Amino acid sequence: MAIWGKIFGGVTGFAVGGPAGAALGVALGHAADTGALLQPESGWSDRFAARTNPDPGGAATFMAAKLAAAMGKKEQLYGLCSVILCAKLAKCDAPVNRHEINAFKARFRVPQENMRELGRLFDMSRQRTDDYDKFARELGQTYADDKQALENLLAVLFAIARADLKAGEPLAPEELRFLRQVHSLFGLGKGAWDRADQGMASPAMAENDAYVIMGIESSASNEEIRAHWKMLVRQYHPDVMAARNASAAEIEVASAKISRINAAWDIVKKERGI
Repeated sequence: MAIWGKIFGGVTGFAVGGPAGAALGVALGHAADTGALLQPESGWSDRFAARTNPDPGGAATFMAAKLAAAMGKKEQLYGLCSVILCAKLAKCDAPVNRHEINAFKARFRVPQENMRELGRLFDMSRQRTDDYDKFARELGQTYADDKQALENLLAVLFAIARADLKAGEPLAPEELRFLRQVHSLFGLGKGAWDRADQGMASPAMAENDAYVIMGIESSASNEEIRAHWKMLVRQYHPDVMAARNASAAEIEVASAKISRINAAWDIVKKERGI
């Protein structure tokens, strides 16, 4: 089943369709996957005069996210919260404009047949911007073991925030506050913030993997991790191995191991700002 078909399935249908929306959502999800959804009559507008106000307090949208999390539907939750957070960020400092909408569309490859429902969810989500932390917290908790997905979304949020700025122009205080709070609720490190801010690629090694390679818990203090890294260097450095009369094969294995340890240490340092 296609991801966008899933997103516009049961749990999201509740958010976009009101009390009877769950049944409608199932139908939309099936139609999305079979290609049976109607094309929207017109494209998105940056002048969304509220045609309807089905969820003024955001309760239905948040319930959809909670249901997706409770049912273990990680993909639906990620897609749902991605749209919601992008919409709320775009609106938090000023009315949503065409540059921000285009930046969102450029980074989420959504089938054309799903655009109408996506637009409705985006439109609804930006009616209120003071509740974004609930969605960021839910997503951060669900993806605690998959920081890469969270960092990718943070990068998208940065891109949308900058879509309507001139080169060198700073982010609005409201956008910066939004991004910092999302970054914190996602549980991401300083390195992830810097990469998202600068539009840089994510590291080849995930932060969680770095701790595993170093053989230490992520809950350890900076001092404990630094001391552990120094101990590993003393144990596996080729010069130390040679002084111990290790064989050429053993030194080769140790060299490969210390390279991975040092790469992991570099990632941990950047994430923690050490």
